[in-house]
Amino acid sequence: MSDPISPLRLAASGMRAQTERLRHTAENIANADTPGYRRKLVTFEEAVRFGRPTGEVEAGRTILDQTALPRIHDPAHPMADADGYYDGSNVDLVIELADSREAGRSYEANLRMFEQTRQMSASLLDLLRR
Repeated sequence: MSDPISPLRLAASGMRAQTERLRHTAENIANADTPGYRRKLVTFEEAVRFGRPTGEVEAGRTILDQTALPRIHDPAHPMADADGYYDGSNVDLVIELADSREAGRSYEANLRMFEQTRQMSASLLDLLRR
């Protein structure tokens, strides 16, 4: 980590990844009552540039939660089958809120690291100019 920009890149990559995670939790919350909706999950991977790992993190592919969809009995629902059941959503709002809070805190931690690195770099440049 002799490159002074490297901590900035690491923090920025963490912020980008957590932003993607927050976007998915927001989509999940918005679709919690959508029949047949499967919860979206984001994976994190180490970034690779020119065939070499950089230490940065990036959002990987989005996967759908494969847990069983709850069967809801409502014969009046337009999507109900002959027995009066339709598939609900596998989104659990408590889990989504916890994931959202965790992603927000991780984002804030990366933001603090970014700001501290920027301030240290600015102080170092001020010293070198004297």
